[in-house]
Amino acid sequence: MDLCNRNDIQALLLRHGFRFSKSMGQNFLIADWVPRNTAEASGADKNSGVLEVGPGIGPLTRELCQRAGKVVSVELDHRLYPVLAETLSEYDNFTLVKGDILKQDLSTLVAEHFAGLRPILCANLPYNITTPLLTACVKAKCFTSITVLIQKEVAQRICAQPGTADYGAFTLLMQYYTEPELLFTVPNTCFLPMPKVTSAVIRCITREKPPVAVQSEAMLWRTVKAGFALRRKTLANSLQTGFPLSKQELTQIIASCGLPGDIRGERLCLADYARLADALYAATDEN
Repeated sequence: MDLCNRNDIQALLLRHGFRFSKSMGQNFLIADWVPRNTAEASGADKNSGVLEVGPGIGPLTRELCQRAGKVVSVELDHRLYPVLAETLSEYDNFTLVKGDILKQDLSTLVAEHFAGLRPILCANLPYNITTPLLTACVKAKCFTSITVLIQKEVAQRICAQPGTADYGAFTLLMQYYTEPELLFTVPNTCFLPMPKVTSAVIRCITREKPPVAVQSEAMLWRTVKAGFALRRKTLANSLQTGFPLSKQELTQIIASCGLPGDIRGERLCLADYARLADALYAATDEN
């Protein structure tokens, strides 16, 4: 059975009485080069344990099972359980975890299933959970790499540079924990049903240590959040949304970091935010 062939897919789904769910963001691949190239880009091999999220009917899962030592797929939709039992029956290195990935303890999941293996994440992610899941994955610090098929605009946000429209707090979070690279785009014609957006595959290699050192990571993310709170305003005005300091005090702190007084938060790189967070840490009661 070709899991990327439209006729085979429709026959499979009809046999199991399956209908697509818009609320779950279900779009199945009908271009076989996409799961093949995604699995290859993940670097999965016999020493790898791969966590997949939202396997659908299993085209990417099959590619991963052919490469990895073990594949664990987390699926929320109970209607797909018998479908996956059929499409992946030949792979003894496959395990299905039934449930919501956002309710899983990722570190525990990895420890339970991937002992002695290099844990990576590779998935065609449901669009509606992309940001919260990637945030949880990088903060869990249990994957050596993350290779995912996501909306192109989200991939561009992750890889964005300071001063661009795509640049934001999520950019800094992903670039603090990982080294992201947008690998290739995937047209909407590669999916059934066809979504309204273009997708992209991105690979994020987990950093051994962050590219900047800070006194408090909590203060760094508090500073970043405030820095982007008012994108059209100056940094001093934006920071007032997150800190109980006067504009004059904030302006002095900004100047002490070697930054122009009229700069906006969207123009600061990660190193700038690190210096600013440390200065705010020293100036507040947080330390």
